[in-house]
Amino acid sequence: MLTEASLSIWGWGSLGIVLFLITFGPFVIFYLTFYILCFVGGGLVVTLLFGKTNSEKYLEQCEHSFLPPTSTGVPKCLEEMKREARTIKIDRRLTGANIIDEPLQQVIQFSLRDYVQYWYYTLSDDESFLLEIRQTLQNALIQFATRSKEIDWQPYFTTRIVDDFGTHLRVFRKAQQKITEKDDQAKGTAEDLVDTFFEVEVEMEKEVCRDLVCTSPKDEEGFLRDLCEVLLYLLLPPGDFQNKIMRYFVREILARGILLPLINQLSDPDYINQYVIWMIRDSNCNYEAFMNIIKLSDNIGELEAVRDKAVEELQYLRSLDTAGDDINTIKNQINSLLFVKKVCDSRIQRLQSGKEINTVKLAANFGKLCTVPLDSILVDNVALQFFMDYMQQTGGQAHLFFWMTVEGYRVTAQQQLEVLLSRQRDGKHQTNQTKGLLRAAAVGIYEQYLSEKASPRVTVDDYLVAKLADTLNHEDPTPEIFDDIQRKVYELMLRDERFYPSFRQNALYVRMLAELDMLKDPSFRGSDDGDGESFNGSPTGSINLSLDDLSNVSSDDSVQLHAYISDTGVCNDHGKTYALYAITVHRRNLNSEEMWKTYRRYSDFHDFHMRITEQFESLSSILKLPGKKTFNNMDRDFLEKRKKDLNAYLQLLLAPEMMKASPALAHYVYDFLENKAYSKGKGDFARKVPPLIPKTDSDPEHRRVAAQLDDNVDDNIPLRVMLLLMDEVFDLKERNQWLRRNIKNLLQQLIRATYGDTINRKIVDHVDWMTSPEQVADSVKRFRDAFWPNGILAETVPCRDKSIRMRTRVAGKTKLLAIMPDELKHIIGAETTRKGILRVFEMFQHNQLNRRMVYVFLEGFLETLFPQYKFRDLFNKLHSRSKQMQKYKQKLQTTQAPSLQKR
Repeated sequence: MLTEASLSIWGWGSLGIVLFLITFGPFVIFYLTFYILCFVGGGLVVTLLFGKTNSEKYLEQCEHSFLPPTSTGVPKCLEEMKREARTIKIDRRLTGANIIDEPLQQVIQFSLRDYVQYWYYTLSDDESFLLEIRQTLQNALIQFATRSKEIDWQPYFTTRIVDDFGTHLRVFRKAQQKITEKDDQAKGTAEDLVDTFFEVEVEMEKEVCRDLVCTSPKDEEGFLRDLCEVLLYLLLPPGDFQNKIMRYFVREILARGILLPLINQLSDPDYINQYVIWMIRDSNCNYEAFMNIIKLSDNIGELEAVRDKAVEELQYLRSLDTAGDDINTIKNQINSLLFVKKVCDSRIQRLQSGKEINTVKLAANFGKLCTVPLDSILVDNVALQFFMDYMQQTGGQAHLFFWMTVEGYRVTAQQQLEVLLSRQRDGKHQTNQTKGLLRAAAVGIYEQYLSEKASPRVTVDDYLVAKLADTLNHEDPTPEIFDDIQRKVYELMLRDERFYPSFRQNALYVRMLAELDMLKDPSFRGSDDGDGESFNGSPTGSINLSLDDLSNVSSDDSVQLHAYISDTGVCNDHGKTYALYAITVHRRNLNSEEMWKTYRRYSDFHDFHMRITEQFESLSSILKLPGKKTFNNMDRDFLEKRKKDLNAYLQLLLAPEMMKASPALAHYVYDFLENKAYSKGKGDFARKVPPLIPKTDSDPEHRRVAAQLDDNVDDNIPLRVMLLLMDEVFDLKERNQWLRRNIKNLLQQLIRATYGDTINRKIVDHVDWMTSPEQVADSVKRFRDAFWPNGILAETVPCRDKSIRMRTRVAGKTKLLAIMPDELKHIIGAETTRKGILRVFEMFQHNQLNRRMVYVFLEGFLETLFPQYKFRDLFNKLHSRSKQMQKYKQKLQTTQAPSLQKR
């Protein structure tokens, strides 16, 4: 039924469509569609027109009812800017000191004028934007000045800068050594040195490397932008910092307008060379130093520049028309210039041919060397260190140390006996203490070098040793008690082929002559067979020993000693303030008990600690004296803490186990705790001969400089600075420790003799003067005059001609060598002095390395200025993209992977 219905519907529908098409034609569908679209479109148009008309009527009603009239965008903005233009008052106070604020305001004015105004006025005449920038800069400077006043700058100037410079020098020295080790014959280029330098920096710093910042201008600009943005965040009010446009303007002015030009200038080698020459302008150039520089130079550019200048001067002199006395002067000048030209040509030819000659090796293999007598070696500090190194290599160090120890004993014994005789003549009460100490010292020498237990033992005739032992047992020791054995030891070192004769054939002997400047101009004369040498027993000032240093007093087990610090106070003696510690001492023996109080300063503890740790090497790793504090060390809380630490030090020192382990220690402890004024003896005590096995640090060369400084010099500012710089400049830690100790003692005595105990205070006063308003104002003025001479932006200084820069280098090196005192050459050697000075000069000839040093100083400055913020972590992140750092981390991962797999 349903099927029939659907068929009928389809049938009737089809019939209707066919009839419709037959009646109206096939195009009727298009007409119908067009009519429908026109109808709908017309309806929409009518609706829009009607709505627009009604909306306009409604807006007119609203405009006249409650809205003010408006104008279009740009004219309205200009109208508002003109209507709101008003004078903005700028407070010109910045730091609180007028002498600083005035030049600072000029720097701000010049910066805005030359970096902003010249383009801003082409866009607008409105002053408000410029005033807002000025206000932002002033806010930053005010915050900076306020923060600077709260900081104690003494540690930064006296410790941080020195440590950073010493570390930089150490990295450079290690980089040079690495380049040399890679290939002794092929000389590394400047690029190789820079790459190796940053490799060593990673190995030493572990967490940071500044290679990208120092070698890539793009990365350097990015680093300065990031750093300036951090500083603006810390110094600006939150509202100003959130203004991005203002912040970016100020950031660019600081980064690219001020910091980058300043860093470029400070890191320019030519600028540094000119500054060095200006600093030592009062010293005259030494002809000998100049010729040494020419003969030692390995830079062909330097040699060519000097040669060309010599040729130019020759042409000028030959063109002069002179007569009489002047002609002789000109002839001498011409001869000198010809000699300089000849030396330069010879040196250039040798360098270009690759046939560089090592003077020391040449002298060792082919040269006829002068003879330095053994007695001259033993009394010369420089020569003695090389002989000592050789004796240690051959196993004969015990003989040399015995000879030196006896020399010191003789001098000390003579001095003590003379004092004893003078007291007898004056009728004063005598004690047996001096004779007892002499006997203890003599027995100590016998036990250390001559007894059966001595290791190593000095080999001499048994009858001489037996005679000495009998004398020690039955007679009072005299200064001459060791003379017979010492004479035998001297003859053994002189005649035995293992010692002095072989030393003269060793490379160390040639190096010694080089240090003494005797390869070409010997100052010692002697016979080859040594007949001219004789034993004279003459003492030397550099190896004297104190009696206390040689004494070896045994302790009595029946005596018990206890001590503790019971009180502390502050004393003032003739204007000098210091802390004083009251020590209560109990001494008990079988029959009696005593108690007394003695008073000691911290410097007394310090001197005592230096004595015992140098006499007993094993104590240095056990006893740790509380560290000094140079500034603000009279604070009550600090004194109480130090009292507690010193008490712990005393208890450890007086422990029975400590006394049993070092029996001779008792004499030093009794002397320190005795109820009398403490006599500081470090000046003499420090002259002792070093132990046979010197103390060594665990890989100290791959740590920062300050990591292994001796505790006993850490607080003496000038001694610390001088010793640290001498260590790094002249590479003393790599050399004989005996020489380094002598140098340290010499510096200590020099400083004490020159300044006494006031040196630290003078340095503190000098730092205060450097940070005073007058000096800060002077620095700002110099900065202003350098960048804006006469108020006009300085033009970029054109790069000087290469030949001029090369001659400036030669002049700088000549000046530095000329001002080196002969006394320094006599202490550490002429060759070492030359190498050290030239190493420092060479370090400043690399722009990338100079930039690294400037950035290190800047980082230290900011870490000191903002100690509460983690600037160290920030710098590590900013330098984290370093390629050398990434290589180092990959190397560490590769190294650690096998050990992790084993676990």
